[in-house]
Amino acid sequence: MRRVLRLVYIGYTVLRFGLDELALAGFRQPWVRALSWTVTLGRRFDEPPGVRLRLALEELGPIFVKFGQVLSTRRDLLPLELADELAKLQDRVPPFPAAQAAALVERAFGKPVDELFATFESEPVASASIAQVHFATLQSGREVAVKVLRPGMLAVIDSDLELLHTLARWVERLSSDGKRLRPREVVAEFDTYLHDELDLVREAANAAQLRRNMQGLNLVMVPEMLWELCTPTVLVMERMYGIPISQTQRLIDAGVDLKKLARDGVTIFFTQVFRDGFFHADMHPGNIQVSTDAATFGRYVALDFGIIGTLTEWDKEYLAQNFIAFFRRDYKRVAELHVESGWVPAATRVDALENAIRAVCEPHFDRPLKDISLGQVLLRLFQTSRRFNVQIQPQLVLLQKTLLNIEGLGRQLDPELDLWSTAKPFLERWMNQQVGWQGLVERLQREAPRYAQLLPELPRLLHQALQGPGQAAAQAAALQALVAEQRHTNRLLQSLLFGAIGFVGGVLAVVWLAWRH
Repeated sequence: MRRVLRLVYIGYTVLRFGLDELALAGFRQPWVRALSWTVTLGRRFDEPPGVRLRLALEELGPIFVKFGQVLSTRRDLLPLELADELAKLQDRVPPFPAAQAAALVERAFGKPVDELFATFESEPVASASIAQVHFATLQSGREVAVKVLRPGMLAVIDSDLELLHTLARWVERLSSDGKRLRPREVVAEFDTYLHDELDLVREAANAAQLRRNMQGLNLVMVPEMLWELCTPTVLVMERMYGIPISQTQRLIDAGVDLKKLARDGVTIFFTQVFRDGFFHADMHPGNIQVSTDAATFGRYVALDFGIIGTLTEWDKEYLAQNFIAFFRRDYKRVAELHVESGWVPAATRVDALENAIRAVCEPHFDRPLKDISLGQVLLRLFQTSRRFNVQIQPQLVLLQKTLLNIEGLGRQLDPELDLWSTAKPFLERWMNQQVGWQGLVERLQREAPRYAQLLPELPRLLHQALQGPGQAAAQAAALQALVAEQRHTNRLLQSLLFGAIGFVGGVLAVVWLAWRH
């Protein structure tokens, strides 16, 4: 009954904000079109569809807000005006009572809050759809931040996710664009992200890894996790001090060099992505601060590690080859890479894809570097990808989302930021390491222990492969018999040896006794 009521409320919200126009527009069945005309008859809306969609998601609650945030990253699937509007979604969730937060902390650790902390601030410093954060002080005097998962979130999330999965199946079945939009895959991707965020131990592990990776860079600070006070529902970390990066006037008043800050942000991003293959994938202004402490002045302070992007060696190699081709304006090679990777159907004409990519990229190379927007290039590429049914990989969508965040953040700090010239030296060094002689030598060194083990066995393995399966089986059986016989012989030799030792020992004992007497 609860699910039925929830579904009714969702339907009411859809009609209230006129989303039926948007939701039913892509369906090809006549009865669906007739239903759309009936329910929209007589209604007029002043706001555009994107605004109404954003307002409806905010009305439906935190799960739908989070879904809208994730959906806003899929610019390969959505019209740009919808994606831009969904990108404005924020977690507008009122905090839950401090007494309830304290009770959740006590339940997680089995101790009273007064025993765990010398002080525990009742007013949360931040409240989001998944958790809220309270400042506290340990008994030792160390200042910490306590992140507490919202109560009952798992049950609410699983219930709403089940509805989203059902809706995705209907959209895929009935909508003319269902197969291209892949709604079930989008919901499954969102399901994974959301459940990862619900496990605060996973978030702590992400933070610890990022902290180790960034130690030698001296450009970004990651809070230390207090592992003895980390559970799936409560996370205690080092308290960080800084000015939110969106408050540019406060940063200027504090003496922070905004141009350097913008360049440092680009360096941090490309280091995480291309050196480590492990990057903070939720770098919106609410999760970034700037340290004003004398010892760490001007460094980034990263917060909230629920969403982390990773790249495999294959991903990085693919990106390296694409960057090389783009820098050389070899659009044919870019198109061939898309076909070879299976991202476009095998029957795709390479020359047509090459011409489409050239039309997107070539105008930007003829303009001054400071006027090039990498974000706009990516958006145009995603528009092209829809025409050629390019299958976008989730990990690269996270990369694209984060790159757009970084560029937007950088241009907010420094409108003259030249993202290409800032990133190009780093990318050239990295590409040389990945695909040049230096990369070949490093990979050979990394694989040397395996080669040392496999090379002596290679002649035998090759001989077995050439002999065929039947003879190989017979040789294996003969080898087992030989091993068994060898074990029997070894046991016999061991018995003879122990017997001889015993006999010699007995003779020596008799001689020694005779000598004593």
